Amino acid sequence: MITSLTYPFDISIILRKKKAIKRELLLKSPQTAINVAILGGSTTDEMKNILELFLLNNGFLPNFYQSEYNKFYEDAVFDNEELSLFKPDIILIHTSVVNITEYPRFSDNSEDVDQLLRIELRKFKTIWQSLAKYNCAIIQNNFDLPLNRSLGSLDCYDIHGKTFFISKLNLEFSNSAGEIKNLYINDINYLSASIGIKNWFDRNLWHSAKYAISFDSMPLYAHQVASIVKAIVGGPKKCLVLDLDNTCWGGIIGDDGLDGICLGNETAQGESFMYFQNYVKELKERGVILAVCSKNEHDLAKEGFLHPDSVLKFEDFTSFQANWEPKSENIKKIADQINIGLDSLVFIDDNSVEREIVSSQLPVVSVPDAGSDVMNFVDHIEKNAYFEIVSLSNDDVNRNKFYQDNNARLEQESLFRSYDEFLISLGMVAEIKPFSSLYIDRITQLINKTNQFNLTTKRYVIGEIEAISGDENYIKLYGKLTDKFGDNGLITILIGQIIDQACHLDLWLMSCRVLKRNMEFALLDRLVEECQKRGVTEIIGYYYRTPKNNMVAGFYKTMGFELVSTEGENSVWKLMVNSYKIKNNLIKIDNE
Repeated sequence: MITSLTYPFDISIILRKKKAIKRELLLKSPQTAINVAILGGSTTDEMKNILELFLLNNGFLPNFYQSEYNKFYEDAVFDNEELSLFKPDIILIHTSVVNITEYPRFSDNSEDVDQLLRIELRKFKTIWQSLAKYNCAIIQNNFDLPLNRSLGSLDCYDIHGKTFFISKLNLEFSNSAGEIKNLYINDINYLSASIGIKNWFDRNLWHSAKYAISFDSMPLYAHQVASIVKAIVGGPKKCLVLDLDNTCWGGIIGDDGLDGICLGNETAQGESFMYFQNYVKELKERGVILAVCSKNEHDLAKEGFLHPDSVLKFEDFTSFQANWEPKSENIKKIADQINIGLDSLVFIDDNSVEREIVSSQLPVVSVPDAGSDVMNFVDHIEKNAYFEIVSLSNDDVNRNKFYQDNNARLEQESLFRSYDEFLISLGMVAEIKPFSSLYIDRITQLINKTNQFNLTTKRYVIGEIEAISGDENYIKLYGKLTDKFGDNGLITILIGQIIDQACHLDLWLMSCRVLKRNMEFALLDRLVEECQKRGVTEIIGYYYRTPKNNMVAGFYKTMGFELVSTEGENSVWKLMVNSYKIKNNLIKIDNE
């Protein structure tokens, strides 16, 4: 981990030692290549160099295209062979308040102001529409506020005010991002406010070099952009693991008892712990999995959540490890119980020694150096963008219920003589259908965050999935699974490209929360059925080894495919459609 690239960021080190940091990052494990086009409304050279560091730190190996100064509109709208050949995965439209063409004049009436707003918005909508042909993610800055306001506070609510006009534009940008699938907003309006507008915009730097943000603000800007890229292409962390004593409440529950811990509105410290718990509860409600890892007696640890002012309850935690085992071992148990990778965990603990032990024993677990003051915990979680997302689906909101239902399944499994008998008792029903516009967001999200049960680990942006969805040269299937304990949601995806009479499997993945439930057999049955309809005679499967998908190295063999070739740890497999026999006999298929 490059500590200067995590919160609290060491901005002076980042600015002074960019080349050394880059060399160190390039020595890390292999990164995913990504093409990033920057269409700038101001000078972007220094920002690009810093953005490269944060992308490398997030596991990407970036290649850049840059427009000439303030040529963002021309590069986007007119024929651009260089950009077409570049084949961008991400396009960043780096505009800001300096790129607003015209503000309302004091002589304008409300109709004139509305017309100016429409003209400005039309310019950017033309850009977004023109860039749609690249089928890639578009990250668009919204607008920061101006350094000066000639109308003072009136500027924010009079129709002639610049801040009023910018607020209206930002709202229109937000509405557009809700309507355009591959458009994402980089909220520099919030970022500049958190930094402070006088620190965000350097007037001398603008007039001398046409940089629209200060040097000191560039690392924070670059980190925010890199976090959005990570959310689009890689996916966020999944689980927040919490210590208890002096983390969720003040004091030690085993010594102080329920009445003695500090929690509630009576003191400033008690309010601080409540504030932290409220924030954690919000994360849980938007889909972050919660777990406890505490050196404590299990029953005493649970008792802390019975406090009348505790926002969090015992039932909010999917895994609860409170014992005297090393925390690194308990964190492994948490990952195993939830069935997610250790790299999906973020651990918060007030004890610096415990943080150091977990970091050294489990380096892939994110352990921010959050200190011992609860007031700082939220900043370390949020400003490191561990749980940054670019969309919020029903499956996200229901994720904790999915895992709680899974725990209920595991408890019942022990009651049956055989595993098949247990599976039959679940009364599983699957829906396996071609991609639907209703699920495009969820399909894209699942593709970009699933690493373990993923044969090729290819990544796609929404525009690409939409294009595949409408292309008859592809078989594209999603699967949903329900049982007597509840709905698991959309949990598996398959994309196969038909070339001649063969179906080449570009992608096959499944959420680990439904492992060993026979869903892969049901999906293969449906794939073969679709191949037979289309006259496809063979299915070609590909396994591309990654550090995280070793669990499916032998998947195709298990499914009845024959090995065709190997290259290093990668392999190619073949299944003849005409000799295939139905494999699923435990899941009812309901595609009505």
